[in-house]
Amino acid sequence: MKILIKNGTLVTPDGLQKGDLLIEDGKIAAMGNSVDGNDAEVYDATGLLVSPGLIDLHCHLREPGYEYKENIASGTRAAARGGFTTVCCMANTNPVNDTAAVTELIRNKARSEGVVRVYPIGAATKGLKGEELTEMGELKEAGIVAVSDDGKSVANAGRMRLALCYARHFDLPVVTHPEDLDLVGGGVMNEGYWSTVLGLPGATRAAEESIIARDCMLAELEGAHLHVAHVSTAGGAEIVRQYKKRGVRVTAETTPHYLGATDAWVAGESGVSKEGAGAPNLSAYNTSTRVNPPLRTEGDVEALIEALKDGTIDCIATDHAPQHVDDKNVEYAVSASGISGFETALGVCWTALVVPGHLTPEQLLRKMTGDPAKIFSLPGGTLEAGKPADVTLIDPAAEWTVDVSDFLSKGKNSPFQGRKLTGRVVATWVEGRRVWKGEGA
Repeated sequence: MKILIKNGTLVTPDGLQKGDLLIEDGKIAAMGNSVDGNDAEVYDATGLLVSPGLIDLHCHLREPGYEYKENIASGTRAAARGGFTTVCCMANTNPVNDTAAVTELIRNKARSEGVVRVYPIGAATKGLKGEELTEMGELKEAGIVAVSDDGKSVANAGRMRLALCYARHFDLPVVTHPEDLDLVGGGVMNEGYWSTVLGLPGATRAAEESIIARDCMLAELEGAHLHVAHVSTAGGAEIVRQYKKRGVRVTAETTPHYLGATDAWVAGESGVSKEGAGAPNLSAYNTSTRVNPPLRTEGDVEALIEALKDGTIDCIATDHAPQHVDDKNVEYAVSASGISGFETALGVCWTALVVPGHLTPEQLLRKMTGDPAKIFSLPGGTLEAGKPADVTLIDPAAEWTVDVSDFLSKGKNSPFQGRKLTGRVVATWVEGRRVWKGEGA
């Protein structure tokens, strides 16, 4: 089957280029001006960006064990709608993905029921207990691309050192969930002005920053590849920056919600208004703002943007974490943490980063395509003739309002509910097979 995407703006390694893209037999057959597409199905991409498929290094598909929150079928469809053609799912399932059998189950389900590429991330320790290391070699043979106890930090520093040492022998990145639970205590939001005003227990930023510093030191000691998940604080970004300068193999991600929202949203306020950001449509104590680590301050948002610009933070990942309505429709302090991020990721980032001029469109898309592909050594992330046709079509001028009731994800938990965003995915192809078609496609 032939597909010709005409008159678009191609997002290439050399920048934005006007032209056409021809897909044939699941691969990119040709790119350039006036590409011949005889007998091809034609899409007019006038005014649209033709991007490599988005790649997400951090999500929770919840299967096996928590299918009432999400499953591979619903999660991958939500991902496709968000423009993602590749996602990496964390190991905190039930049973935990700490054996080759669970990895193979996830991969088989993804092949039979999923619509985008799914790469499992295996547990670093058995049962995510932080005690006995998993058989990382067997997990890699089964198909994992990294190891992580995400959802928990490996509390024992000696065990974390061993995990980094062991993973290095299999050339596997270790993804750290930076959170000292003893320092978090009972904190449910960022410790600061708004936690005091709202009377909610605060979680100190030191809980995140201390583990980032510890794990960067251990990665330096072992010569291992450490990937820091969901950096949310200015201090955390600065620690990563300094260890990168020392030549340590550390990479880092942040998420759309740490770039587009702040702890003021827990109070139903917009805080210090950012150009192009708009205001949230939230009431105080809205549990859709409960996430782990918590939403931080405006100053942290500004620092994260600078860290993206100077390369300290390598990529943007969603940390898509769908929750059942019953786990959110409770008091703030006992609600489950998590935001459903697939379907709003591009719009939130475009609104928070591109509209105000912090990043160019190509800079943002590189943080969501080619750069994450390099971190986990994944295929994709670039448009090149002969490569699989993983393609995302984006309308950069589209304005739309988030409606969680319309989500394809089972999780309807988003602090961006009712918010007007700019930038929207209108079509997604995986190996030349269209897996999403929205308005404007």
